[in-house]
Amino acid sequence: MSIDNLVAPSGVKEALGPDKLVDRVDSRISQALLDAKIHKAPLVDAGEGFARILVRATGGTLHAVNVTGPTGYEVEAEFGFLGSGDLRIAVLDAAAAAGSRLVPRDQRDPLQTTTYGVGELIKAALDAGAEVLLIGCGDSGSSDAGAGMAQALGVDLLDVTGRQIAWGGGALTKLIRIDVTKVDPRLRKVKIYCACNWNSILCGPRGIAKIFSSQKGASPEAVQLLSAAFENYADVVHRDLGIDVRTMPGSGAAGGLGTALHVFLNATLCWRYDVLKRYIESDKPLRQANLIITGEGCLDDETPVGRIPVRLRLGGLLGIGASQES
Repeated sequence: MSIDNLVAPSGVKEALGPDKLVDRVDSRISQALLDAKIHKAPLVDAGEGFARILVRATGGTLHAVNVTGPTGYEVEAEFGFLGSGDLRIAVLDAAAAAGSRLVPRDQRDPLQTTTYGVGELIKAALDAGAEVLLIGCGDSGSSDAGAGMAQALGVDLLDVTGRQIAWGGGALTKLIRIDVTKVDPRLRKVKIYCACNWNSILCGPRGIAKIFSSQKGASPEAVQLLSAAFENYADVVHRDLGIDVRTMPGSGAAGGLGTALHVFLNATLCWRYDVLKRYIESDKPLRQANLIITGEGCLDDETPVGRIPVRLRLGGLLGIGASQES
């Protein structure tokens, strides 16, 4: 079947997810051009809407659950199960529990916000019988390097007194020791894949504190404190667990959540579009379209580094290897 128009946008952060945005664009085109042929392909880059889009694409189911939000207040989040395959594959996006949309503008302080609710969302998926987890890491409203998520799943992140450190990225400066003996044992029986931006790293001159934390409300002083906190975190992880995460591809995804997913949950960090291509067909309609309508919430310096509009511009969201994104 021929396709005249392909509507394939990413979402607009804190406003419309890709599934709702694509319906809005479709509606406006149909009003203006009654005979237009339109193929809708809402796309996600592992941020908000990741779970909903994959569930929709596979005919799966969504499940609501209350979890701890990034500022400590309860929020409603959701995870889903894909509708294809023999395994119980659960999908969730970290943004559902710790996204920037959930942090009021007057409370944006990455020294304090937490990913604890992401851990609770993972536990809910395990309770529902998940055998495989697909986790989208993007659109984060926190910068705690996944420490809160780890604590929710039984990891002890201890200070000099032997007590749990507080929530928030700033508390990582006080981390002295890591104890993983109480981690939820079910995590050893599931396979976990994290869809993330490989270009995002935890430490160094291009570390996430220096690149992204100001967008989340960090002052110049807070940026320096977070940088030091992540360096300390990386030191303790390396010493206690033998894993060097400083410049590991994807370690900085979702405010450093990629680090914790790999270190504590043994998650495989995947280039985000390599996960999507298993379930969403975009290259075929792309080749058939005469007109492609795409976009994201803001075109900025990060757009050329693997964002959806550029991927489509280069000839296909899924047809270009991850190696070309580094």
